Formats: sequence, structure tokens, C-alpha cells
Amino acid sequence: MSHFPSDSNDFSVSASGITISLNRDTLLYRIAAPGRIWEQSPSSGCVILLADGSGVSFRDASSIRHQFYESGVGTGILSSYADFSVSGKKLPFSFETYVWIEYATGCVRFELIPGQEGQEGLEFSSLRWPAPFVFDTPENSAVSVMPVLQGLLIPNLWENPVSSLPFDGQMCSAGAYMPWFGQIDGRKGYIAICEQPWDAGYYIDHPAGGPHTHVGMYFLPSLGQLSYRRIVRFSFLEDCDYNDLCKVYRSFARETGLLTTLAEKSARNPLVDKLIGSAIVHKGIKTHVSPDSLFYDRENPERNDFLIPFEVRTREIRHYHEKGIPKLYLHLDGWGDPGYDNKHPDYLPACEAAGGWEAMKELSDTIRECGYMFGLHDQYRDYYMDAPSFDREFACQAPDGSIFDMARWAGGRQSYLCASQAPYYVKRNFEEVLNHGIHLEASYLDVFTCNEGDECANPHHRMTRRECFEYRSACFAYLWSKGILPSSEECGDWAMRQLVFCHYGPYDFMLEKPGAPRRGIPVPLFNLVYHDCMILPWPMDRLPDTEDYMLYALLNGGAAYLDKDGAYPGCDGAFDTARENQLDEEIARWHVVAALQERVAKCEMLRHEFLDGNLNWQRTLFSDGTTVTVDLAAGTYEIGTL
Repeated sequence: MSHFPSDSNDFSVSASGITISLNRDTLLYRIAAPGRIWEQSPSSGCVILLADGSGVSFRDASSIRHQFYESGVGTGILSSYADFSVSGKKLPFSFETYVWIEYATGCVRFELIPGQEGQEGLEFSSLRWPAPFVFDTPENSAVSVMPVLQGLLIPNLWENPVSSLPFDGQMCSAGAYMPWFGQIDGRKGYIAICEQPWDAGYYIDHPAGGPHTHVGMYFLPSLGQLSYRRIVRFSFLEDCDYNDLCKVYRSFARETGLLTTLAEKSARNPLVDKLIGSAIVHKGIKTHVSPDSLFYDRENPERNDFLIPFEVRTREIRHYHEKGIPKLYLHLDGWGDPGYDNKHPDYLPACEAAGGWEAMKELSDTIRECGYMFGLHDQYRDYYMDAPSFDREFACQAPDGSIFDMARWAGGRQSYLCASQAPYYVKRNFEEVLNHGIHLEASYLDVFTCNEGDECANPHHRMTRRECFEYRSACFAYLWSKGILPSSEECGDWAMRQLVFCHYGPYDFMLEKPGAPRRGIPVPLFNLVYHDCMILPWPMDRLPDTEDYMLYALLNGGAAYLDKDGAYPGCDGAFDTARENQLDEEIARWHVVAALQERVAKCEMLRHEFLDGNLNWQRTLFSDGTTVTVDLAAGTYEIGTL
């Protein structure tokens, strides 16, 4: 049903219990869903942000037309926008929006469709659409559900302001492990799923103490243009909490083929079962910090270089075995001759000062003899300018021909390697490692699932962000072809078909200094969707006078770090809170976590809840009936069965 009354400024269309209305003056939508009306906020609007920082409103189009549109699967409102101009200069840009109700599901789809003419010279930085919904109920029962790292709830009266997000909220990064967000007012809520997340992100405005929270979408140009149709799918739920939103997305992930379980992956390679329940040990060999690195210590230059021979790590492996640890995975940093985070992708040979290939093979052989697993840290995004093969021709190139240049990490000045080249370097390096008799059963390709996708405008290897993720996936696929389980830094769900495990998938407060203001209430959104799809290691730190992170490992049914050396002090959760427990106690704690992981690793996490509204008293339920209840304040836990 559709109507456009002559005495109204609204277009309206109804189907499947939903009514959508478009106001012709504001160009904002009103959605009447079961139990609640959702209206877009006029304070944010729909804006094209230009590269010079200025903005162009959708209302600035000289030509705006609306019409009803219906097909065999749905009905909605089709709008066209054309003839934009800024300071008297016409912008080469037009587009359509189609907001429609899908008959089969009741979902409301917001589609942004680029015009047919070229967009050369537009130079826009992003396009904000759809606008946020008004969400200003002054109650903590009104919460925004955010996919920041493992997950966050932001109540409307949350005391801390939230406006900045990791990677500016860009999808397919640590800012959004999954490409969705939601809001729940009491028990009425919605989930917004971005169906093409490669060039998309979200933004948030939550002032200190609220009382409102606005969350909206933005789209980035792909190689300078809108290029293709962008779709955000809204599902409206009459009775829900954040668990229900996660299950809606899990259904979407299954429908689109992203949901690939550990059971499926272990059928492909039985080493998955060997990794489940393993103690995770993270150690390094060589560190060299370049004088132009942000981490270079000028007051204590002797701290910029250190070396641990391979034979020391070999003795440690034997010691772990003597301690009776049955399963262990060693993640080795700094094994290449340049040292940790230096001269990538030219990381070979094995560090000669630490014993070279021969000593590294002895370590590998010892790990194999003990029945343990061995994996190497490697990097195929950071492209160091002192690498022997560095050639700016193969760095990610901006449209103006420039390349990225920074000097943050240990190796100093770097650019980004165009991901189109990464599979070649992965193959080159790993073939040499394997040819030296190094036995690898798993390995780690850094930052691929933490950092956003890259673009490259070089005409010899032009690359969109979507293609970047495809090239990264090809690197994981190569490891699979060699019988090596692939891992990366974090939990990007775009890689779920290939990824077996990662370095971590923490709550965002775990990467901040203890006591820092929190963006919201941590909740395991990612695990509520993907717990049975990947192995996620957790830190086991006991912070002075605060929390025992072991409780989070148990609550999430995850893997446990037995020993983890931070690559950089004060960064990525490596702060001056080093554990002082003896190894025997650490092993005992690991056994508890590992036993639970063996039990539930392949189980779906069905539900997470705060008991009696107490944020310290939490419980998770797994599909085999296992329950885990923790009291973060008391430092206690209970593992039970329904």
C-alpha cells in the first residue's frame, strides 16, 4: 500500500507490518515498526563531505524527484538527486536512493545508487547516509550496540563521551569486527547491517552523560567514485536485547556464507583440533628499533636492540614439556634477520646472530618432537623503505601519485605494500622457510584483520578496498594449501571463511591503560555470532586492585595465553602490569581455561547476560548446555550445566 496525500509533505508506503514515510522537505525517513516509531534525526541529515572539508546537503540538489516503486519482492520509495553545485560550480554527481520494504522478511533496505555519468573531479571524502535515528530516551535502558572490537553497549546516560572510534569506525577493521550496529529502547530495537562493508563505516555522537546517542552510516569513495550500489539493511525487532541482534546477524552470516565453523575447518585440516586447548606462548628473538622510529629510546639507546638466541627458546620448549603441558602453540616474533617489524617484506634469512637456519630448525624439530605447534609472525602490509626490494612503484599509490609515509614502528620509515603484491611475497618467503626444513603447522600474517582495507591508484596494479581484502584472503588460502592454519591480528568477519585463529579479539578497554575511561559496557558481541567459528586467545593478566582477565577467557570459552611478551611497551594492551606469578601457578590457571575450551570451542555461544543488572556478575550459555558465571568484583567463577 502506498499513498501521497495532497495535504501532506510525506510519501508513505506500507507492507509486512512496516510503514515508511519520506518527508519531502527534510528528506528524512520515518519508520513505523511494531512497537515503536523510528525517525531520522534532523541534526545530522544526509551530507556529501568534500575533500576540502566542506559539505553538500542532499537538499542542495536542484533536481529532486520521488516516486513509488514496486517489484515482486518489495515496495518502496525511489528518489533521484541531481544538479548539485557549490559556489556556483556544478558537481559531476547524481544518484538515486531506494528505500523499500522486503515482503519476505519485513526488512527495510536503504539503497544508494550512483548515477550513470562520470564523477571525475568530484573529490568527495565520504557520504553520510542514512541519517541516524532520533535516540534520546533519557534512560539507561536505551542502549546503542556497537561492534567495536569484541563489542560495546553504550547506555544513553553513559557518563563518558563517545565520538572517536578506532579507525574512524571503518568497517572491516578493529573499529567494526562486524559490519553492523543497533539500538534498543527498552525492548524495541533495530539492527543495521551494511551489505557492502569494504568502503563503509559508522560514526557516533554520545555526549558525556547523554541523554542521546546518534549513530549513522557513511560511505567512502572507491578509487574516487561512488562506483556501485551501497545497501544498509534494517531489521526492526519488537522484543529484543543485544543477544537477539547478534543472532539476526548470525543468520545473515550463514545466509551469505561467511559463517564457517571450526567443525568445518577441522574437517578440512585436523590441526584445528590440535590447536583447540593449546597453551598460547608468544615469544621473540630479535628486536632492533630504528632511530627514526617513534619507539626509539634516545635516553637509553642500549634498549633499542636485544637478542634472544633460538637455543634459549628451544630450552623453554623443553621446559614446558617437562612441566607436563600436553598442547602448546609457539608464536615467534623477530625470527628474521632484520628483527621484529623491520625491512618487511624482505625478512629472510633466519636471524643469523641468533643461530640462523640451523638453530631455528632445531627449535622447530624440538616443537615437533614435543607434539607442539609452531607459527611465525610475518607482515605483508607495512612496506619498509630500507627493505632491499622496496620500490615505490609497488607501494599503495594515491590518485595524485603520492605514497603513504610514516615512521611509527620499530623499522622506521615505511609505506604500505599494495596488497596485489602480497601473495607473491608470502609465497616467496614461506617457500624458503619450508625449504629449510622448518615445520610449520600454523602462522600469523600481521594486521590483515585489524587494519582497514587499502586502495591503490597505480594503473599497473589498481586496487579497490574490496580487492585488497580478496588479496589478503589469497594469502590465507596459500597457507591452507600448505597445511598451515592461518591467523592474523584480530577478528575481522570478512576473513571468517579462511581464518582459524587470531592474536586476540579483546574488549576495547583491554587495549587502554588500566583505569582509563571506558567507551561503554563490554559485551561479547563477536563471540555471540562467531564463537564456534574461530579460536580466540585471551590474556590472563591479573591487574593490581582491578580485574583478573582469566575470568573473561572463561566467560568467552576461549583459548588462554600462558606467556605473552609484548612487542611494544605501553601499546596494544602491553602495559607495566607484568604478571609476577610463578610458572606452576600460570600452568594451573591455563589448565582451567583449556579444559573449558576443549569442551565448548565448537559450540555456539547462545547468550550472555548480566545477572540482577550487576555489571560484575555475568553469565554465558553455550549450545551444549554449559554455563559460565563470573563475578568480576569477587574474582570468582563457576562452570555448570543447564
